[in-house]
Amino acid sequence: MAQLSPEELTHKFWEELADHPVVLIGLTESDHHHVPMRAQLDKSAHGQIWFFTGRDHRISRGGRCHVGYISEGQELYASLRGSLTEEADAAVIDKHWSSTVAATYPGGRNDPNLIMLRFDIGDAEFWTDDPTLKGAFKLLAGMAVSPEEMGSHAEVTM
Repeated sequence: MAQLSPEELTHKFWEELADHPVVLIGLTESDHHHVPMRAQLDKSAHGQIWFFTGRDHRISRGGRCHVGYISEGQELYASLRGSLTEEADAAVIDKHWSSTVAATYPGGRNDPNLIMLRFDIGDAEFWTDDPTLKGAFKLLAGMAVSPEEMGSHAEVTM
């Protein structure tokens, strides 16, 4: 397969994340491990991701953070950096509210422990694991394979 451009990799990331919206997220200034969180996406906001969580959760204080993503087929990898802040816009919270989220918070939409966080992406790095025909042949033959023969890579500012 041909090398994908940074724009194509970014588009592929958003498509994959929409289909399989679970990421690993962790605060930069914390000793805690990253945790899996379900992403809430808005197709018109390709620089932000939202998360519902509890006020007592390890990421609820916000700040600088990293997000990691591996697509379901393990063909796309992403590492995102940015900042995490509480989302105060009730319209945004209502837009992403669902029966799945409601089941997690016994007090419903007004549960005092409920918080929505907005992840504003600063920059990202994407990789694909999609060898070219030449790269696949070299792998099968036990030959040395160059990085560009194994897939695409891009660093992107969002």
